Amino acid sequence: MAPRAYWKGYLKLSLVSCPVALFPASSEREKIRFHQINKATGNRIKYRKVDAETEDEVDASDIIKGYEVGKGEYIELEPEELEAVAIESTRTLDIDEFVPKKEIDEIYLNNPYYIVPDGEVGQQAFAVIREAIRKEGMVALGRVVFTSREHVIALEPRGKGLLGITLRYPYEIRKEDQYFDDIENEKIPKDMMELASHIVETKSGHFNPKKFEDHYEEALKELLKKKQAGEKIEAPKEREPAKVINLMDALRRSVSSERAAGGRRKPPRSSAQRRTAKRASRASARHKKAG
Repeated sequence: MAPRAYWKGYLKLSLVSCPVALFPASSEREKIRFHQINKATGNRIKYRKVDAETEDEVDASDIIKGYEVGKGEYIELEPEELEAVAIESTRTLDIDEFVPKKEIDEIYLNNPYYIVPDGEVGQQAFAVIREAIRKEGMVALGRVVFTSREHVIALEPRGKGLLGITLRYPYEIRKEDQYFDDIENEKIPKDMMELASHIVETKSGHFNPKKFEDHYEEALKELLKKKQAGEKIEAPKEREPAKVINLMDALRRSVSSERAAGGRRKPPRSSAQRRTAKRASRASARHKKAG
């Protein structure tokens, strides 16, 4: 069964347009989900919408939206009043401009979507827009409306289709200085830096999402199997963290452990990397001698 489109409309570049369908490129449906159960009866818990003051149940037809302007004071809006906020791009994904991909700060990236032509009529127009974006080597920025909210979306070719990633607005991004300003400007000794660089080098590899393991999800599956089989569930013993005297000692121990486990995932070393490794080794030896 083909997946159901999240959004359908028209992709538009200047006067060229075509019908498209948009599908979420990621999903969490495969993750284990839990329901809330009444422990006494084993029945599912059901939620009802009630008036916060009278505690009477409220019918869905009597519920409207309200924006809080003060404690207990709301501006009430009827559905038809919200519909009056007419946005031109409700059924159109309009491309506004093209920008270099490297200029988009990762912090603005939000949700990914696959975009495909909807039906045979617009296949050629879709291909023209896709290849025009590919040829320029840029990312197209457009606007699209999902569930009454307008989003900026970045489009780039991906195989025979397009990948769209919604972008956050500046007001959604928290300022980094309120988190980073209190971090001290530490002076890092050269020997420490060489040891740390050596650790990074030994752990270097290539991005491969197939290696990603959701350990918590696997543990949940094992827990459910044991529970279903009637086995006793016991919490695992927490491992004691390794006691480290100081940072330099921790770095030396890390280098030693990586060296012991080495060879499995090391990429070929460049001459510069070999020089870094030699310096790190000498630094480790000097500190051992000093100790």
